Amino acid sequence: MALLEVRNMTHWFGGLRAVHNYNLTIEKGQIRGLIGPNGAGKTTIFNLITGVYHPTEGTILLEGEDITHLEPNEIASRGLGRTFQNMRLWRYLTVLEHVKMARYSKLTYGLVGAFFGTAKREAEEKANTELAMELLDLVGAAQFADQLVTSLPYGIQRRVELARALATEPKVLFLDEPTAGMNPEELIQMMEIIRKVHDQIGMAIFLIEHRMKFVMELCETIQTLNFGEVIAEGTPEEIRNNPVVIEAYLGKEVEV
Repeated sequence: MALLEVRNMTHWFGGLRAVHNYNLTIEKGQIRGLIGPNGAGKTTIFNLITGVYHPTEGTILLEGEDITHLEPNEIASRGLGRTFQNMRLWRYLTVLEHVKMARYSKLTYGLVGAFFGTAKREAEEKANTELAMELLDLVGAAQFADQLVTSLPYGIQRRVELARALATEPKVLFLDEPTAGMNPEELIQMMEIIRKVHDQIGMAIFLIEHRMKFVMELCETIQTLNFGEVIAEGTPEEIRNNPVVIEAYLGKEVEV
């Protein structure tokens, strides 16, 4: 049984068909990529799978459970975590608070524990802080734990967003353009961080990215999307040399 499976997913926005007959299978520990021109429907697919939208047609299964019509918080609690193309960080929270906040749905001390400061609350908060610091260390941002996230360089903010997504303990991690806005040095650093995260935690990863070096070096298999439909799927080498992909997206010369 696949970890995540999408079957025949189609979505309409009014009279516009944004996604047509989309299929996806992700196995445990796999890294898959989704590429395509701007407006091809890539982020829409992420939003459909993670519950931001509900597909017009089709089925989404996580470990065999139908999650097609669940809300985003329900889907996240079952094991789909994500980052966003446009980061959604809170202006007045520190780096550490961002990561801890992502785990509060997993704490069990409840309102009474919060109000009276019970031993259970203290133990869970201590464990939550320790785990958050471990994740920040994993992504290379632990030294910024007590700083306001908006005071930090863009590349560090991206790492914080990644740590926050990891704090939800995802079985599949969705990364929507994780290197957007980064310079070449930051891109290489993010690639190394994602490899490290994958090696140490072992979750599956599904990513959207326009930087072909990043996609080709990280992903085991890649889908190419155009006008809401998959036009090619295969290994990086197969995608790189596919004439349909070259014409629709990569261009005649591909720098990877």
